[in-house]
Order: sequence, then C-alpha cells, then structure tokens
Amino acid sequence: MAWWNRLFKKKEPIQQEEDWEQLVYTRNGVNFDEEDQRKRYIVNCLEQIAEASKEIDLLTGEYTLVTSYLTDTDEIEALPAEQREEVNRVAGKLAGLEQERSRYREKKNRMRDADFYPIRKRENEIEEGIQKIRDGEKYGNLIRQDLHRLDGERHAYEYRRNELENLMNNQRGMAVIFLTALIVCVIMLVILQYAFEMDVYVGLFLAVGAGAVAISYVCIRYMDAGRELQRVEKTINKIIQLQNKVKIRYVNNCQLMEYLYLKYNTDSAAKLEKQWKMYQDEKEERKQFAEAEAKIEYYQKQLVQQLAGYRVQMPERWISQTAALLDKREMVEIRHELIQRRQVLRKQMDYNQEVAESARNEVKDIAATYPKYAQEILAMVERYDR
Repeated sequence: MAWWNRLFKKKEPIQQEEDWEQLVYTRNGVNFDEEDQRKRYIVNCLEQIAEASKEIDLLTGEYTLVTSYLTDTDEIEALPAEQREEVNRVAGKLAGLEQERSRYREKKNRMRDADFYPIRKRENEIEEGIQKIRDGEKYGNLIRQDLHRLDGERHAYEYRRNELENLMNNQRGMAVIFLTALIVCVIMLVILQYAFEMDVYVGLFLAVGAGAVAISYVCIRYMDAGRELQRVEKTINKIIQLQNKVKIRYVNNCQLMEYLYLKYNTDSAAKLEKQWKMYQDEKEERKQFAEAEAKIEYYQKQLVQQLAGYRVQMPERWISQTAALLDKREMVEIRHELIQRRQVLRKQMDYNQEVAESARNEVKDIAATYPKYAQEILAMVERYDR
C-alpha cells in the first residue's frame, strides 16, 4: 500500500510569499541571564529599528517629492483660463521646438562631424577646389586620349617600319638571286659559244637585258623602301618626342590631382561636389537647430518663471511634461501614476514603521520582563540612537 499512499498522499501546503513579509520574534533558546545572548538579541532588534528608520527617511523624501508634484498638478489645473492659456502658449512653443530638435537628431542621413568640419575649415575655397579638380580631371582625360592616340600611331609606324625592313631584305635577296642567275646564264652562254661554237649573241643580249631590267626593278624598289623607311623613322622619332612632352604633362597633372585630392580629402570632383551640397544643407539645418536650441532655452526659462509665479513648487519638472500641459488626458495619466506611486510609498513607509514599532515593543517588553537588566538595555538603546 506504500505506492497507494504516495499516490494519494496529501501534499504539504507551500509557504506563501506573503509570510516572508511578516517578522517573527522568538525568544526560544535565548538565555537572557547570559550577557552575550542578551546583548546579541537586543542589538538585533536595534538594527531592525535602524534599518527601518533609514528606509523611512529615504521614502519620506520621495513621498514628499511625489506629493509636491501632485500638488503642482492641482495648482496648474486650478489656474484661471487666461493664465492657463498663456502657459499653454509657451508650452506649445516649447513642444514644437522639441519635436523639431528630435527630428534633426533622428535624421538618418545626417552628415558626420568628421566630414562636416574639414569642409567647414575650407568653406571659402571649396567651390574653387571643385572647379580645379574638375578641370584637372578633364585635362587628364584629354592627355590620356592623346597618349592612346600617339601610342596607336607609333605602333602603326613601327609596324610599317618592320614591313619596309622586311621588303628591303627581300629585295636584297632577289637582287642576289637575279645577279647569280645572270652570271650563270652568261657563263653557260660563253661555254656554248666557245666550246660548241654556237651563236649565242642574241641569247646573251636577252639574258643581259632581262637581268638588267630585273636588277634595276629590284634596286628601284629597294631605294624607294629605303627612302620611305627614313621618313617612317623620322616620324617615329617625332611621335616619341611628342609622347615625352605629353607624358610630362600627364605626370604633372597626376601629381597635381594627387595634391588636390589630399588637400580636399576626396577622390573625385563629383564626390567633393556632393559633399559640398550635403554640407550646405547640413549647415542650414545645424543653424536652424542652434536657433531652436536657443529658443528652447528661452521658452524653458519663460515656462519656469510663469509656473513659479503660480505657486508651482517644482516648475522645472514641467519642462519635460509639456504634453501634459497641453493635453488633459496626459495630465490625468500623470496624476493617476503619481497617486499610485504615493500609495506604494505610503504602504512601504507604514510597513517600515510597523517593523520599527514592533522592534521597539520587543525591546520594551524584554526590559519589563527582566527589570534587573532594564538600565543596561536603556543604555544600549541610547548608544545606538547616538
């Protein structure tokens, strides 16, 4: 049956958390005739009184603060219509300026200070710098175009030079071939004439004529190619000299652009111009923000002065509560919250007062129960109070 009992056994009631708030005084096991035990028990009670008194002092300050704030709501709600209208006017101005300030602070695409202040330092020369960089970039593009064009022309003339050199080599080879063939033909014809007594004058004439024509043609082409090669080489030299001049301009322009980019902390005229436009917008917004800040400070002082003149004890706190001044529903919510806070504080103060009173009664009861130690207990209480 053990399992049956475990299954249907009544569970022990769990101690409720409410019991934790209740103090229990028990003298069981305490020998008040023994000095150490007696003093330890009395000191424990006195420490409870001190702890409760400390809490009461702290709570009293907060309770007074909440009460004064709640009283201020009553004073504001009781203002005559004309005075309340003036308060609402100032509060409305302040609320509008606060919204404007919040919109600026919450703006996502605000310009960073790291970008804003460097441009601010060179504000008077940024537009000139943009123009210089733009002109430099345009000039650099033209120089690169010239270099590409000159490179193309030089490569074309170098290709033509190679063609002419190959042509001249071929013409020299052909001249050698024609000359060799002519010599061979002449030798063969001479052999035929003297060895075989053949009439080779016509053949000799034709061979010499053909050889002369062929060699002349080859020589003419060779000389024409030579003259064109000289012109091509002169043109290549001119192109190289022109390239050198353009390269000097290119290097100088690159170094100038590097300096301008470094000076204005950018890498292109378009980016600097975009930052300049952002800076102008940001400058205007910051100016408006600064003006709003000054107006906020003015209206805050004005609101505090007005409320202070209407017996409001803590007018500074209403600077951040302009919505409650303008909307009765907000004021009702604030009053409801303050009342709840004061009730919680009152409950906590009452609890600590009860704790302190219970501890005092316990000390008094011990002194009455053990009259022979009453003077000693009274002396301990006086020392603890000091």
